[in-house]
Amino acid sequence: MRAETELQTGGKASRISGLKGFYRGKSIQFTISLSFTAIMIGCMILISILMYSQFRDSVRETTIRENRNILDQVALNVSQYTKQMMRISDTVYYNVIKNTDVSNPQDTTLIRNMNLMYESNNDSLVSIACFSESGELIVATPNALIKKGIDVKEQDWFINAGTAVENVHFSEPHISNIFEDSSQPYRWVISLSRVVELTSDRNTSRGVLLVDMDYSSISQAFPQFDARSDMSLYLMDVSGELIYHPKEDLIFSGLYRENNRAAMKYADGVHKETFEGQGRTVIVKTAGYTGWRLVIVIPDSAFGIGVNRMNLLVFPIIALSLFIIVAANLFVSSRVAQPIKRLEASVHALDEGDLNPDIYVGGPHEIEHLGATIKTLVGKMRDLMDRVVNEQEDKRRSEFDALQAQINPHFLYNTMDSIVWMIEEGRQREAISMITSFASLFRISLSKGRNIIPIRSELDHARYYLHIQNIRYRNKFRVVTDIDPCILESRTIKLIIQPLLENAIYHAMEVLDGDGIIEIRGYRCDDDVCIEVRDNGYGMSQEKAESLLHGNRESEKKDTNKKGSGIGVRNVHERIRVYFGENYGLEIESTLDVGTTCRIRLPYLRYDGEEAEL
Repeated sequence: MRAETELQTGGKASRISGLKGFYRGKSIQFTISLSFTAIMIGCMILISILMYSQFRDSVRETTIRENRNILDQVALNVSQYTKQMMRISDTVYYNVIKNTDVSNPQDTTLIRNMNLMYESNNDSLVSIACFSESGELIVATPNALIKKGIDVKEQDWFINAGTAVENVHFSEPHISNIFEDSSQPYRWVISLSRVVELTSDRNTSRGVLLVDMDYSSISQAFPQFDARSDMSLYLMDVSGELIYHPKEDLIFSGLYRENNRAAMKYADGVHKETFEGQGRTVIVKTAGYTGWRLVIVIPDSAFGIGVNRMNLLVFPIIALSLFIIVAANLFVSSRVAQPIKRLEASVHALDEGDLNPDIYVGGPHEIEHLGATIKTLVGKMRDLMDRVVNEQEDKRRSEFDALQAQINPHFLYNTMDSIVWMIEEGRQREAISMITSFASLFRISLSKGRNIIPIRSELDHARYYLHIQNIRYRNKFRVVTDIDPCILESRTIKLIIQPLLENAIYHAMEVLDGDGIIEIRGYRCDDDVCIEVRDNGYGMSQEKAESLLHGNRESEKKDTNKKGSGIGVRNVHERIRVYFGENYGLEIESTLDVGTTCRIRLPYLRYDGEEAEL
């Protein structure tokens, strides 16, 4: 910790020295001009960023509001389209089919009325047909010749008519393939089908009414966006299947993808999403009776078009403002330069180390006040120097707190990593058990803000940690404990056993094929307490074991993300030494192919419920 503090202090001194080197030899007027210019430029940049942010948000809100209006209008058009289909269907059923006996082939009333209905709506209609429950054609217009090999009972619109809500089913866009049509054999349509009641010789039976609407009628309800904006507006049904998309040809050919499956789950309103690496704003609205959903997709790049236009106006204004600022600073600095130079000369003695210099007090009111202030500061400097001596007395406590803060993130990272891994593997029950143990473990870690706890609590902490790891490794190792009850109420620093167990698991148990053993022993040794964590892993050389406690800390910090950096073991050792003194700490004994023993040595001090002062 002392080396780290010295390194940071040295880095700050180096930056200050570099800044002084830049100003050294420059005139006071140049220094003031440059400083104030830099400050003003910084303020302008800050204001520009704030204004840019506000304008960007305004552009975004305006764009979203305008597109919501477009969405509302398109939703109205789509609703009118579906209502027209339903109105035609209702008229054909209630005014034509329901009032006609279909058993008399000589009665032309049915076909005549169907033709009239078709003629009055032929701008959007493709065909109207009625089938019996067995799939037999009753009547159709304008074409009544069914293609060979077509079984209408196998058509989706026929099957779904009986299961649709209120007996009205809207199909996905498809090519009309039922009737022979030499003029337009491949017409895209949307079909409305419904169950109807047919009258034949005063008997009633079920049938299906089919109304095919021209798909181009619905596509005309959608606006065309500027190609530069890369925006799109599409329509999908309740199952997420696309009904209309401006790039449907590319989608069907596999050259373009749309996130319609995810958009199907969105509630009506505005949503943010990332699709194929691109940020997008998605606006969703449900269109009336059918439950169809309209979606507008606005890429983040579309919001930048208005911002780029603003940049063309803002940059010239900023350039002119900078020129005015530089000129004004040069003028002002020349008015204050001379008195400041005299003041600088008078404090030269202070720079030489004289704490009682004759400070110049004169010139304009501001410079005079500055001279008086410097005199006051000289007196305060003496007081600050005295305070530095007192601050050294708190150094040991600061070092201890810093070391404590360093080990907690190390422990939390590894524990949360274990829980995330378990959830990803689908082991929810074990993950719940792990989280429960983690909560108990974390409660002990907090210890009501105390750093000093009884050994009993520290061993409970270790037990919860081992429970978590045993779940993760499916009892790959077993734990043997041998604790002398007389040490349970002795005082210890919290979180000193868990890092040793963590090292034993990651560097010994994890690489063993099985039969891993971790032994925890606690006993009195003369006037001290010893706690050992022993494993039967592959061990290490004694030189490497010593380097974990006495190695180069700076090189170790560069490796904190690498498993085995030793920062947890090092912190245990240093925290014990900071609190209890140089005679205590951690010892590591290891033999290759035999195992490793980590021994904690603490003074035997009975815990009285209150943390002792450092």
